[in-house]
Amino acid sequence: MSGKKLSIMDAVFLAGESRETMMHVGGLFPFTPPADAKPGFLRALADELRETPEIVAPWNLRLRTPELLKNPLQSWIEDDAFDMEYHVRRSALPTPGDERELGILVSRLHGIQLDFHRPPWELHIIEGLQGGRFALYFKIHHALVDGYTSMRMLASTLSEDPDDRDTPMFFSQRPRARPPTELAPPTLTTITDMARTQMGAAREAGRALMNVFRAARDHDRDLVSPLQAPSSIINRRITRNRRFATQQYPIARLKRIARATGATLNDVVLTLCGAALRRLLVELDALPAAPLIAMVPVNIRPKDDPGGGNAVGSILASLATDLEDPLARLQAVMASAQRAKAELQGMSRSAILQYSAVMMSPLSLQQLTGTGGRVRPAFNVVISNVPGPERPLYFRGARLEAIYPLSIPTHGYGLNITINSYVDTINFGFTGCRDSVPRLQRLAVFTGQALDELEAAIPQ
Repeated sequence: MSGKKLSIMDAVFLAGESRETMMHVGGLFPFTPPADAKPGFLRALADELRETPEIVAPWNLRLRTPELLKNPLQSWIEDDAFDMEYHVRRSALPTPGDERELGILVSRLHGIQLDFHRPPWELHIIEGLQGGRFALYFKIHHALVDGYTSMRMLASTLSEDPDDRDTPMFFSQRPRARPPTELAPPTLTTITDMARTQMGAAREAGRALMNVFRAARDHDRDLVSPLQAPSSIINRRITRNRRFATQQYPIARLKRIARATGATLNDVVLTLCGAALRRLLVELDALPAAPLIAMVPVNIRPKDDPGGGNAVGSILASLATDLEDPLARLQAVMASAQRAKAELQGMSRSAILQYSAVMMSPLSLQQLTGTGGRVRPAFNVVISNVPGPERPLYFRGARLEAIYPLSIPTHGYGLNITINSYVDTINFGFTGCRDSVPRLQRLAVFTGQALDELEAAIPQ
């Protein structure tokens, strides 16, 4: 039985797995059933998925040594006893289930650890929503497939044709074959070129890091440095229990703000999150004097990359939670995000990874030493914005209503906000520790109030 060794980043996600810090990501996908759906539509759907004749990699891969997650020689092997009944499950809400009950169920499902003796993913069919609607909840370990790749693979199951009933499921689709490439044996020249490339990347990363450290020395608040974030109540130790909340807004509202102010869509997203956090912490009498800092993942894959594994850089940006005025907050977020992104301009992929690794080293050190939640955080919250499909998608004739991402809280970083666009909407998914991040649903609602305030503040 052959094995595929884990990459360094994949192994880091696996090593971070514990009862409290579960390293799986997920997605919630609500659907409106087709007009011709029969009473047994969802039962037939579950039966169809469970009878899939072939499961392909990576969906049929499990760990070689599931009892030793921190094994430095860990690898993926094919699961000879793959059990689709285990991976595809049905759940039901008390009819008619509302959005709150759906959120409670998904929160509980997301707080259950994956079984590493099996391929680490699950697909839940959730029925009982109002109006005959249903939802799919999917979760997968970040070491097997990163969030970017899993979203692309899931999208391949959906169709732009509402009459399509035959598109194969993601776990039975073979990846597109790449043209075979012959690898020439290494020569002194190729080895020298590789070393020169890595040294060049190190110099690029080093120059950017010097700019960051110089900004910290000069008290330049726009370019955020590691450990600039204040301590806050959302940066404590966490438990295994999760809460999940969602919000959906017309993307045109955010784009209108961006056009009127010269901001990017992501600047507006960060500003709404910062405003919501400020309102919540003021309500709890727990707002730090210094602005909260967001870690913003940056996808560094080329457009034609098929995905697999992890390839993500990162920047740090101020959320300007110390500012009360909505427009002043947006301008401060814009300045901080632009300075951070400017450091990555012109960098090679390797340099970005090296730069990001150093910027995230305080986080890595806290996770390795178990001091997360006990010392000053490297940043306060992860906020990730992922572009989604621009056309309506269907699954066995059912129309996809929204895409709500779920992510990973860890010790010291009990809140994660992931945003995904879909057609003409933008969808916020708030994943938090149930016991250390209070009033998560209120935080989600506050983003809507922040959007209203920002619109009202823009000169007409």
